[in-house]
Amino acid sequence: MIVFLLGMFFFNFPALSVLNKNSLLAGIPVLYLYIFIVWLILVGIMAWVVERYR
Repeated sequence: MIVFLLGMFFFNFPALSVLNKNSLLAGIPVLYLYIFIVWLILVGIMAWVVERYR
């Protein structure tokens, strides 16, 4: 439940609109980099929780 709420917070309009700029970091748009990093962190948290309670 908490991971879902974190995902809703990080992928909601205000958080995404802050990073929706025409800037690049290492040749990758900052918004795309943010989405993939947050997605990776959320998947890691879910895997950690599943393995912990197994």
